[in-house]
Order: sequence, then structure tokens, then C-alpha cells
Amino acid sequence: MISNQVLQATLDGLKTISRVDLCVLDTEGIMLATTFAEAEDFRDSVLGFVDSPADSQVVAGCQFYKVFDEHQLEYILLANGNSDDVHMVGRMAAFQLQNLLVAYKERFDKDNFIKNLLLDNLLLVDIYNRAKKLHIDTEARRVVFILEIDNERENSSLETVRCLFNSRSGDFITAVDEHSIIVVKELAPQDGYAEMDKIAEMILDSLGEEKKQEALIAYGTIVGEIKEVSRSYKEARMALNVGKIFFAERSVIAYSSLGIGRLIYQLPIPLCKMFIREIFDGKSPDDFDEETLVTINKFFENSLNVSETSRQLYIHRNTLVYRLDKLQKSTGLDLRVFEDAITFKIALMVVKYMKYMEHQEY
Repeated sequence: MISNQVLQATLDGLKTISRVDLCVLDTEGIMLATTFAEAEDFRDSVLGFVDSPADSQVVAGCQFYKVFDEHQLEYILLANGNSDDVHMVGRMAAFQLQNLLVAYKERFDKDNFIKNLLLDNLLLVDIYNRAKKLHIDTEARRVVFILEIDNERENSSLETVRCLFNSRSGDFITAVDEHSIIVVKELAPQDGYAEMDKIAEMILDSLGEEKKQEALIAYGTIVGEIKEVSRSYKEARMALNVGKIFFAERSVIAYSSLGIGRLIYQLPIPLCKMFIREIFDGKSPDDFDEETLVTINKFFENSLNVSETSRQLYIHRNTLVYRLDKLQKSTGLDLRVFEDAITFKIALMVVKYMKYMEHQEY
């Protein structure tokens, strides 16, 4: 239950204080963490100690201790040396491991509760009953962040994020699949969406430069009751997906900033195809040449301003007007007219959404 990384950090800390070498093995004699390489030589002795009735003993100048989790043997602890001081350090280390097991079991119970809460696997009455038993505040303000990292093959990022929020008991860090890390963040009364962006950036910065380049983080709306946490999670999940389609240049996506992309994302594909056929008369924006697409995007970026668009494209105003006239003849839409521009913009977003969904199917 306790990660090898945490076990190693615990042993390193104990050795720094006591100057006694320590080692933790599982009940099969597999080394999990150690501060001295010679511990490997005691493997056979450890297996014999596991089957013995003794809770501690000295073997070949090394102290052996059993660490239990509710009467179930979990670890074997070795303290290198046979003096009284080493024996005392070994007992203290075993006690520390015992407390770690209790703490991790409590976190595991909370982790299961949060996972089921996010996935809507709990009845309303169960949410409040279990939250009360686990001493979780039911009326705290919270928001859900989802962190997604490409090519994450280990749990190092999960541990990094956990360490980042380790000092706050009201925050929960978990994962419901192998692709993303979920942070259920408890907020102060004055915290707003400006603080959410700062928290998202802080999480990204904690990953290091290499992983940060591959990471994407999204968050839902702030909720005031624990029963609404699953809604914030669903919003964050939608923000993550919509962000990949329409806001590829962003690394932080807020559900509240999705705009019309949120509506398009919920449209059925057959309806999207019908809409594109009606707007482009069987054609597709893919049929437009690169020059036309660049002109269209720049025109939208400049809020349909002909003068500013032509200046940024380094072309004469009349050249831009000619391109817009040409586009109007082929599509029947005049981008200088607000209503036509809106229709065309939505059509481009719908095509982008259809491409994304088609790619997902494969």
C-alpha cells in the first residue's frame, strides 16, 4: 500500500537521524527499500523469520522486526547491528512504519470515497454518511482539476502532485484511469477563478519542464457542497476534451471559458454533417487553399476589420476585398456581414469537431 518511494524516504530520514542502516522487505523476501547494500545477503534469513512465531530476533548481527497491518504481516524491517541502541532505533522504525500503514489505510478509504463520488457511484444519503465517518467537510467550497500527461508510464507525477498538496488535509489527489490525475481542491471563501488559474499553473510547474510541455490541465466550476463535486469533475472532463479540439494552444482550460465550443461538442455527428452540407453545398473547408484559410482566420482574429487584416497580411486592402468576394461567390457567405461570419465560424468549428471525433474512433 505504501509506495517504495515513501519507504525509501522514511528509511533515509531515520538513518540521517540515528546513523543506523535500515532495510524493508516484503513477506517474500523482496527488498522494497534499504540504506545498505548488504541487506540482500539476509534474504534467506528473512524467509525463515517470516515463518517463525517471533516478532523480533537477532540474526548474524542484524535486528529483525515484523510490521503488522491489523494482525496481517506486511513488512520485515532490518536494523543493521546488535547493540541496545540499534535495537531501540529498530523498534522506533517499526513503530513509524506501523503508523504509516494506518495513515495510508485512512487515505485509501478516503481515496475510494472520492473516486466513487467523482464517478457518481454513491447515493445521496451514502455521500453524507460516509463523508461524516471519514471526517470530510460536506459544505466546503471545492473545484476539480484534471491533469493529463502524454506518455506517462509511472506514478511519479501522481506522487509529485500529492506532495504539492500534502500539507492540506482538505485536498484530495487521485486517479480514475491511467491517463490523468485528479485534484479535488478545497478553497478558501475568497478564492475565485483567478486563483484557479494560478493553482493550475502551479501544478504544471511542479512537473518539471519536460513533462510540463506534454501536460494539459482543465478545471470545472466551483461548487459549494460535496454532492456537487461530481458535476465539477464532469465539467473539467468536458473542458479537457473541448480544449483539445478548439484550444490546442492552451495548457490550462477552464470550463467557464469554453464558449460555443461546449455546445458544438455535444452535437450528434449526423446533425453536424447535415449542417456542413447545407452551408457549403457538399463542399468542405478542407477544399479551400492555404491562402484562403489564412485570410479567413486572420479576418476573424481582427474582428472582421478589413484594414487591420490587410495590414497584418501585408496585402493591399483591395486584394483582401477580392478574396472575400471570391469566397462569397463559392459559399454564398459574405464574411463582412456579421450573421454570415458567425455561420462560417461555427461551420469551421463543427468541421474541426467532426475531424477530432473521427480520429477518436480510429
